[in-house]
Amino acid sequence: MNDEQKASKIKFEYSSEDNEIEEITRGTVSEEDSAMCDLDASLIGADQTSADYYFDSYSHFGIHEEMLKDEVRTKTYQNVIYKNSFLFKDKIVLDVGAGTGILSLFCAKVGAKHVYAVECSQMAEMAQEIVKANGFSNVITVLKGKIEEIELPVPQVDIIISEWMGYFLLYENMLNTVLYARDKWLVNNGLVLPDKAALYLTAIEDAEYKEDKIDFWNNVYGFDMSCIRKQSMMEPLVDSVDQKQIVTNCQLLKTMNISKMTMGDASFTAPFKLTAERDDYIHALVAYFDVSFTQCHKLTGFSTGPKSRVTHWKQTVLYLEDVVTICQGETITGSMTVAQNKKNPRDIDITVKYALSGRRCAISRTQSYKMR
Repeated sequence: MNDEQKASKIKFEYSSEDNEIEEITRGTVSEEDSAMCDLDASLIGADQTSADYYFDSYSHFGIHEEMLKDEVRTKTYQNVIYKNSFLFKDKIVLDVGAGTGILSLFCAKVGAKHVYAVECSQMAEMAQEIVKANGFSNVITVLKGKIEEIELPVPQVDIIISEWMGYFLLYENMLNTVLYARDKWLVNNGLVLPDKAALYLTAIEDAEYKEDKIDFWNNVYGFDMSCIRKQSMMEPLVDSVDQKQIVTNCQLLKTMNISKMTMGDASFTAPFKLTAERDDYIHALVAYFDVSFTQCHKLTGFSTGPKSRVTHWKQTVLYLEDVVTICQGETITGSMTVAQNKKNPRDIDITVKYALSGRRCAISRTQSYKMR
């Protein structure tokens, strides 16, 4: 077991009574808003990529409403800032991918010296109005543009805060934007918030959904449309998984220290070993992530796992070509390779190798997935 797999897993729980998300237990793991830009009308057409849609999507109110209403997400950031005001008092803060500016407002309210809110979508204009309406124009400066292209009015910042996480943690590749900002502007021993992230894997039984959404294409009113099935198998599903569907333990795939990692660290290959906790079938692997703020007075963070309160990230489901029959105590082993798509670095290519040699099933296969 490598160092990442030995790392401590932090379990977080949401408490509605005090609007707080905090650490409740520690134990060892079993073996277990965005660099955005306006959409140029000239880009619309056959050559438009998902990156173009990404740049434009954050100009719409709906996605910001969804994120703001995600209380696990938003209240965690609020608690981190409000309950650790000593970290922000008289400090210069950079908000990467500011969206509506909610994180900047939190920072300004607890006494930040100045906050630079960088947002590349048209939402920057709304953020400017929001800042003015709430009386923080003298503290918060909204800058419209890409982090990689703008110039800050100051040479360095004390804190970088961002809500950069995408589906499967890494989808949209905003992490590299945060790392770019860190390397360019953060003072020595400055803070990156959040500063830790971890990606996990488990396996589930999901016959009903797989039959409804995947196997459906084998026979559509008497016609073979299995060519679509092949494509649908390659597209990870973002959805909420019922914890009762979980068949195996969870496996820590990758930990990330945002304060120290390099851009290349977001591409990796990690082994996994999932042990069945009961006799059942496995139809899919499920990935989810935790994030934590370790520099706070009290360790704070949240989980997007199926056993935690649902977030807008939900979980990422990777359906297997085979129905794997597994008995309690047996293990499905393999590896997962995650890499940025070469044509569009905001997309993710995932390759999973898995094998089982059990009493009722023996199988070895490699499958590829594309998050677009």
